[in-house]
Amino acid sequence: MKIALITENSQAAKNGIIHDALTTVAEPFGHDVFNYGMYTAEDSASLTYVMNGLLAGILLNSKAADFVVTGCGTGMGSMLACNSMPGVFCGLVIDPTDAFLFNQINAGNAISMPYAKGFGWAAELNLQDCYRKLFENEAGAGYPRERAEVMKKNRGILADLKGATCHDMLTVLKNVDQDLLRAAIAGERFAEYFYANSQDEAISDYLRNL
Repeated sequence: MKIALITENSQAAKNGIIHDALTTVAEPFGHDVFNYGMYTAEDSASLTYVMNGLLAGILLNSKAADFVVTGCGTGMGSMLACNSMPGVFCGLVIDPTDAFLFNQINAGNAISMPYAKGFGWAAELNLQDCYRKLFENEAGAGYPRERAEVMKKNRGILADLKGATCHDMLTVLKNVDQDLLRAAIAGERFAEYFYANSQDEAISDYLRNL
């Protein structure tokens, strides 16, 4: 699985801590982690939590990533922005129980975490425990297990609902503020990671021509 890490400007100084925790857990499970930044608070390309959502939508709908790990001060802004995108199902994860239940019940493709609120001593251990609960088990197995089929049915209904209420990603890209879009893909490694992994030529071509 290709996992994308996206960090917004208020928490950019913690990117290294988050990235280390994520790779420590994800890579032994055979997953590849792509760090889309921000890498430091001084990066020339600055991401807001709104851009986190737009970038998550681009990565997931193009299949350049299979899963997105993002966040902001409380995690709520990035979660809302992600969930405004077609095909993105993002949960707010604060502790390992959240991570386990989101994986087993909702089987979404993105999480948002608080990287300021409650981020204190041994925070990196909480990150590792959360990521482990996300990636150590097959998603969607259900909790409790006997409700797995009901949960699967509800995920399908939610996907259909989102499909009915959202435009496709290419339409989103064409209609969103183009300066916002350019800023969201301005990270120093975006082109290196994205175009090598994108499986949607229409999305790739549109972004190349911006």
